[in-house]
Amino acid sequence: MKSLFRSILLGSVLCACPALAGEKVIPAWDGITENLMQTYIVDEGLRQLGYDVADPIQLQIQLAYVAVAKGDATFFAAYAEPIHDQYVKENGGDAVLTRLGHISADNIQGYLIDKKTADSTGIKYIEDLKDPEKAKLFDIDGNGKADLYGCEPGWGCEVIIEHHLDAYGLRDTVEEKQGGYFAIIPDAIERIKEGKPTLYYTWTPLWVSSILQPGKDVVFLNVKKTALPAGQTATPIPGIGNLGFPMIQQRVVAATSFVKDNPSAKKFFELVAIPIDDLNAEDLRIYKGENSNDQIKQAALNWVAANKTKWDGWIAEAKAAH
Repeated sequence: MKSLFRSILLGSVLCACPALAGEKVIPAWDGITENLMQTYIVDEGLRQLGYDVADPIQLQIQLAYVAVAKGDATFFAAYAEPIHDQYVKENGGDAVLTRLGHISADNIQGYLIDKKTADSTGIKYIEDLKDPEKAKLFDIDGNGKADLYGCEPGWGCEVIIEHHLDAYGLRDTVEEKQGGYFAIIPDAIERIKEGKPTLYYTWTPLWVSSILQPGKDVVFLNVKKTALPAGQTATPIPGIGNLGFPMIQQRVVAATSFVKDNPSAKKFFELVAIPIDDLNAEDLRIYKGENSNDQIKQAALNWVAANKTKWDGWIAEAKAAH
């Protein structure tokens, strides 16, 4: 009996508390297929720490923050700093939502045009499109304005684009085409493949820049001066210049109450990091058709297996957190 009691007691000391409690966590997912692998990677880490991880609930980006703040979800693994900061503030700030780690650091975003037009016209800056004749080159619908394949409403990047149109005096010569980003961007790709002048917005990691390669097929436009919404700054990118956008830090945002009560999960959120090349490779596989839920879940497990030494270190450190 003593031996049995000692074994039970020792097990209680050595096991992570979540494994005993089996606490349930609910991931929020924004419905962007390209953000699903990282969600599943975070899920797997929590599962190995002993949590009962539910299937991700799909929500629009703004609603993901609402769900975590209200307790309908536990975390969101695609918080994009700083363009999602407004959603954190709107839902109680740091007292309610905690931002952790860097799943993917220093991702860039910006405007691009086809290299053919850039080379033939000398267009280098988004401000160059204040010139009606240059802007007209990118007119698709015949109204004389450049059509910019822009950001999906509610993603945060559309706020910066709309700010730019005012700050750079582009309202009379440029208009943003909005809708489902992944519904409209294939049209931009097709236009460039056909040799037509095209202006679009994109970011990394994403498959778009694997299909339209910067420096080869397209070029990033710079800005002559930075003009961003309050609280945001642009960092010049070596070899590219000032894109006029902040770098994006992809992080985890989790319920502050959960983070305080779960040091192991908190530590794992802080540690998990995925190289941008790995995310770009997954995004390209998705573009080529490996986009089912099962395929992406397997891609996440493959990534964990391929990074076993680093992964095991994260899990061990998370289990040791107090």
